[in-house]
Amino acid sequence: MTEPVPPRRSSPVLPPPVPSSPARPLRFIGIDLAAAAERTGAAVLVQDPRSGRLMLEQALLGADDDVIVELVSESDKAGVDVPFGWPEPFVRLVAGHRAGTLTPAPESGPSWRRELALRTTDRAVQELTGLTPLSVSTDRIAYPALRWANLAARMRAAGVPVEPDGAGVACEVYPAAALRTWGLPFRAYKKAGREPVRTDLVAALTGRLPHLDLAGHTETLVAQDDVLDALVSALVAREVYHGNSHLPDAAHLAPARREGWVHVPAGPPT
Repeated sequence: MTEPVPPRRSSPVLPPPVPSSPARPLRFIGIDLAAAAERTGAAVLVQDPRSGRLMLEQALLGADDDVIVELVSESDKAGVDVPFGWPEPFVRLVAGHRAGTLTPAPESGPSWRRELALRTTDRAVQELTGLTPLSVSTDRIAYPALRWANLAARMRAAGVPVEPDGAGVACEVYPAAALRTWGLPFRAYKKAGREPVRTDLVAALTGRLPHLDLAGHTETLVAQDDVLDALVSALVAREVYHGNSHLPDAAHLAPARREGWVHVPAGPPT
């Protein structure tokens, strides 16, 4: 068990879309997005509006584009584990290089490369949690990010509000950062052969959230780390919905609207 990150909530700029008295069950979706459907995990959490009890209604591996669009579009909030955009300096470099108008930098050392590799939100997550998200411009996470860009465009074309900063129905999440914030194991639970670690993590989650009913999906969560990450993503989506996450402050709002913003819980899970 790790020590939780002390809460340091940012000044909220985006108002959380929380109804005063929900009259129906709330649906929170988690998507652990991979480039291919067969490695994409999805989780559906349903919250009883009276008791607040959470039930894991679905936990599946193999979510294709149609399934993701349907789940996200019909959710109260969806947490998607994928970058929602690219660093602005990287976008400018690619556009300038293609047009032949790129102004050369004085030198192309580590600091220059860092500006191209990390978004504003990646650096904010690093400062907040000590974890550095994968670079969407230099790492293989770019492949699922390309898929998300197309899915987001598809949903926007259908009238579903999807914004890079999370102001719409979907928000960008980072399961390891959430687990680190909650003081739960956040390393060494991925890949085959780590089932004992995942068993402990699932037990720790349910211990921290006694109102969470896994509804017979424990075996799937232990067997598939992609599905477990989807569950954590759904839990973070719920925190975002209820206003319990770090939001971009005034200085970070403009880049968040273009590059994306990783929503990290601002305290213990509720």
